[in-house]
Amino acid sequence: MAKERALVLGGGGPVGIAWEAGLAAGLHEGGVDVTRADFILGTSAGSFVGAQLAGRRDPASLARAQIEMGRAQAEEARDPNRPKPRPPDLTPLLRFFAEMPVEGETSVEVLKRIGAFALAAPTISEVDFLKTFGSLAQGPRAWPERFACTAVDAESGAFKVWSAADEIPLARAVASSCCVPGIFPPIEINGRRWMDGGMRSSTSADLAAAYERVLVVAVVAGGSGDPRLALLNARLERERAKIDECGGASEVITPDDASLEAFGSNLMNASRRAEIAEAGWAQGRREAERLAPFWN
Repeated sequence: MAKERALVLGGGGPVGIAWEAGLAAGLHEGGVDVTRADFILGTSAGSFVGAQLAGRRDPASLARAQIEMGRAQAEEARDPNRPKPRPPDLTPLLRFFAEMPVEGETSVEVLKRIGAFALAAPTISEVDFLKTFGSLAQGPRAWPERFACTAVDAESGAFKVWSAADEIPLARAVASSCCVPGIFPPIEINGRRWMDGGMRSSTSADLAAAYERVLVVAVVAGGSGDPRLALLNARLERERAKIDECGGASEVITPDDASLEAFGSNLMNASRRAEIAEAGWAQGRREAERLAPFWN
């Protein structure tokens, strides 16, 4: 495998999926084709988007699917006879983030505690959760050789990077990377239960340190007092430092003001999915000019 370009797609719930899909479409439209990456690493939301891009799905098609889904959901929400779903409550999980050190890695003990919380939480079933992955869940879908995604063992706290070498179903691996503790069920793979890879890091960009050029998409959101914001920024800087140490270069894309406005305050609230994807698409077009010399 060539060691030139790597694309790192970070976590961010359904909001992150919509924004990253739109961003990829906008970058492609502006002449920055992220599907040309030699390695694509996804965490949580980024694992879903990354699996699609690594499989050579047209970015515009992926973004349009998010926009169409969002518009359909918005139409359903206008039906007065339909119950209005409440956005998932992230408060219990945020308490764990408040315990994580800004400097240094999160201890295995904290990850085990998060895992215990995830295993005990009442959620939809694993079967129903897997169904939400659409085409990825249809049969033994081929695993793109250049794609990997992250997860954490809910019992031991061990970090795992899934790849084609593991010979497991793509949908299960992506689902394990996406299952936010307390919101979705840990996924069974090889007799173990796995939870969201974002519990180790929202990006894990250090795993792409062997590549010459690394483009990191980080779903940074929240106010200045949000513990996730300080954690993500500190970890991302350490990960970029490792890329530098290995002789590589990195660029980062984070949501601009227009995208942040579309996001709202809860990354698990996808009620504005269409607007979020469109904001990402517009931002991608603007970012393409800056990133073209780096990527192309």
